[in-house]
Amino acid sequence: MFSNGRIIMNKNGIGGSTAEIELAKLVNMTADVTPVTSEEFALRINKAQQLMQANDIVATYINAGTNLYYFTGTRWYASERMVGAIIPAQGEIQYIAPHFEISTLEQYMTISGNVNAWHEHVCPFQTLVDALAGIGITDGNLAIDESTQFFIANGIKNAGPLFNLVDAKPVTAGCRMQKTDSEIALLQRAKDMTMVVHKAVARILHVGISTQAVEAFIHEAHQRVGAPAGSYFCIVLFGKDSAYPHGVAQPKSLDLNDVVLIDTGCQLQGYNSDITRTYVFGTANERQTQIWNYEKQAQRLAFEAAQLGQPCANIDKAVRDYLPSVNLGPDYNLPGLPHRTGHGIGLDIHEWPYLLLSDKTPLATGMCFSNEPMICVPGEFGIRLEDHFYMTEQGPKWFTEPSHSIDDPFGYNV
Repeated sequence: MFSNGRIIMNKNGIGGSTAEIELAKLVNMTADVTPVTSEEFALRINKAQQLMQANDIVATYINAGTNLYYFTGTRWYASERMVGAIIPAQGEIQYIAPHFEISTLEQYMTISGNVNAWHEHVCPFQTLVDALAGIGITDGNLAIDESTQFFIANGIKNAGPLFNLVDAKPVTAGCRMQKTDSEIALLQRAKDMTMVVHKAVARILHVGISTQAVEAFIHEAHQRVGAPAGSYFCIVLFGKDSAYPHGVAQPKSLDLNDVVLIDTGCQLQGYNSDITRTYVFGTANERQTQIWNYEKQAQRLAFEAAQLGQPCANIDKAVRDYLPSVNLGPDYNLPGLPHRTGHGIGLDIHEWPYLLLSDKTPLATGMCFSNEPMICVPGEFGIRLEDHFYMTEQGPKWFTEPSHSIDDPFGYNV
């Protein structure tokens, strides 16, 4: 059915509305959100210290970024100036920062600590080594946050030759991989928000709409539902462009019967959503439906393979074992799955562990993952269904329910 040149498909939630109408429906979904408490930050530091003692680490340098926020509640972003924190295996944390930033840094701290400051002409790396000496640490295994820029790690190495610099991943990932109930609640709400946005954006689609217009709507819609910064990222692809997992240089506008792939997310208290929906604007043909159903089955098999104590690799393997049975792949060959099945998610949109064949990390309660075994058909289209799940004592649990079918992606007619 047509109205003003636009196809109306209200039955399955695709098309038939406008951006103005859909934006007006959206409401803030964050009024009852509970931030991470100072008590939980303190527990994180305590766990990090236990891991350091177990791994013979005398202290860990945490650089500005998500690790600094995770352990101290301090929001600060990495730059050309060293800003971070020292977590000793025993004792209170210490901060490292330029002298002129002290008063600003203290405003962002949730966990307070002494700030070891350096003036612009002083070597910040020596300041860190002196700070360690001040709390009785002069040698041993010093763990460096894996996100630390090379110039900082190299500077610390040169200023503190008695230290053996080691990877902090056993500490950082060791704490962050298993989410607490409060973290899972924040992740759940962020994903709920993005699902509402997905449903809204599907309703504004019409022939000729540009990817830029769709992205702008998604950004504002995320703001309306309670994400102040709007979309954390957004990928919108139509037709043949959808065969490229992360997009094309010159995206096309929407045509009738195009595959529509929308991958987007937002942040809530720093925690990420990341959800993809793929469907057809118009009527799905046999080929589109077939590949979409293969993708849904692959996603289901990945979910079922997620069992406590089993390696993350098993999830990727389940998908790669299935695809050749429907003449896709094998391995990373196309048509098929060109990338890993999924990734961990939390304060970073991609974090440990990963759902790929080489990751032998045992699945444990609190781990959170994307499940997105995308099928790419070069020259035709791509289908990515991305939902997230977390591990419970009873096994995997979806944050968001997977798409129902290519003709009814949001399950309005179930």
